[in-house]
Amino acid sequence: MSKVHKTYLTVQGKQVPVKVYRESRRNVRASFGKQAVILRMPNLLTADQQKEQLAWFANWVEEQFAKHKDLHIRFFGKNYQDGDTLKVGSKEYILKFDFIDKKTHTANLKNGVLHLKLSKHDSEAHLQKAIKHLLSRVVAQDFKPEMTRRVNELNNLYFKMPVKSLNFKYNQSNWGSCSNKGNLNLSTRLLFAPDDVIDYVIIHELAHLIELNHSDRFWKLVSDAMPDYKLKEDWLKENGHLCHF
Repeated sequence: MSKVHKTYLTVQGKQVPVKVYRESRRNVRASFGKQAVILRMPNLLTADQQKEQLAWFANWVEEQFAKHKDLHIRFFGKNYQDGDTLKVGSKEYILKFDFIDKKTHTANLKNGVLHLKLSKHDSEAHLQKAIKHLLSRVVAQDFKPEMTRRVNELNNLYFKMPVKSLNFKYNQSNWGSCSNKGNLNLSTRLLFAPDDVIDYVIIHELAHLIELNHSDRFWKLVSDAMPDYKLKEDWLKENGHLCHF
């Protein structure tokens, strides 16, 4: 039986969550999980051997963050600044920040410029979180006509069920959902995925208009519409952590 110890490593001035497993094994293995860096060690190591392996692990993590930019996004998130360019799908937005003497944040889009009016009284950490939600909301509205067209096309091709509404949420827990009243919700994170992957999630949710579960009949509906849907699921599993504002 393995024992897990949760801790943090400081990498480039920021804390990275770590899980250290001590278990019945012969070798040491380091890997990156979705939400933590993982170290697996034999449970029979001496205290000095453990110390040596932890030092090696800390150096390994530092090297991986230096080599792979996507690790910064996965663990630290994006940090937006005035003048940045935000690329979402085939569209690009120039970010313009104005700091105002108000308590609330607002945003609007005009001619490809995403203008954010930000409260100068907010903390940096909370400000970046607010920026992500503002960008998510405004960009989703910009994509909504195109996404609505895609939903209607795929529905007419394969399902022909009544769709009451299409809504976007900056959802971290799933890529989409569907109610028995015909309301489809898509995560704004999906806008960073390739078109065929977006189509898969739409097809998945449209199939729920007929089957509100994940029965064999449901997956038959999905596979009839998109025979290679498992490849799209694989893409989301491997790259989903990169899809966010």
